[in-house]
Amino acid sequence: MGDDDALIDRFLEMMAAERGASRNTLLAYRADLNGAGALIGGLAGASKEALGRLAGEWATLAASSVARKASALRAFYGFLEEEGLRADNPASALPRPVMRRPLPKILSGAEVDMLFALIAERLAVAHPAPGDLRLSALIELLYGSGLRATELVSLSRRALAADRPFLILKGKGGRERLVPISDRARAAVASWLTHVPSESAWLFPSGKSYLSRIRLYQIVKALAAAAGIAPERVSPHVLRHAFATHLLEGGADLRALQSMLGHADIGTTQIYTHVDSRRLVELVNSRHPLGQMVPKMPQPRVDDDASSP
Repeated sequence: MGDDDALIDRFLEMMAAERGASRNTLLAYRADLNGAGALIGGLAGASKEALGRLAGEWATLAASSVARKASALRAFYGFLEEEGLRADNPASALPRPVMRRPLPKILSGAEVDMLFALIAERLAVAHPAPGDLRLSALIELLYGSGLRATELVSLSRRALAADRPFLILKGKGGRERLVPISDRARAAVASWLTHVPSESAWLFPSGKSYLSRIRLYQIVKALAAAAGIAPERVSPHVLRHAFATHLLEGGADLRALQSMLGHADIGTTQIYTHVDSRRLVELVNSRHPLGQMVPKMPQPRVDDDASSP
């Protein structure tokens, strides 16, 4: 179990930094992972067959409990695969009880404006602080391109080419995707780059490596608090959700959004269609050909022999 403990620690660190998981959520994840490991003799080298046996072990549990435990394991093995700690992902063998998927947390457009207004205020001086230039580049890329926290902090110094308005990223499962970069983000990164040491291999260096996910999480929380938004409502992942939701509200194509977010399954992207159902109804009424037609009202019947009043 020694290997399991170290891997679980790394996984929970990522969950805290990238997903903004609360202390209680992290404790529940640890308990579920340790419990599953005890049932099958460890998680680090577990096979699909071993994970498949968990369905029987959990047979007496409520569907919600099984879904929670399986979700923890899927996230754990997805993390191991993404970090190169396992070459395979055995999580497909886990049970999938039918559950309603929760809607993602998002920020309103006005709240996002509050974040950027504060950044603009800090930059509106003769010599902006390097930390504020870095903050501007981080938030522009998080909200403007929907990057995952891990993808953002590990960007190489040369990730943004002067002649290429997009990034080519390798995300979950080693899948490559093309991510458009806005002119605003490119300008913010260019300003920040003047403060990045020339010998650094990273766009956001920290010590001998790059900015940690936990530090990014702290930076985003601090910005939210300074802007007057409850810090517990904001995280790097929430800004990614806001990117997706606001693009969809602006009329973005679902398949294009799937590609930009790096979702393997369109079903994962479709969760954002439930965030603003009112907008979708308005879209049908305004864009569908039938929505443009004035309905014909039935005319009252006039009988030939009807007498005049």
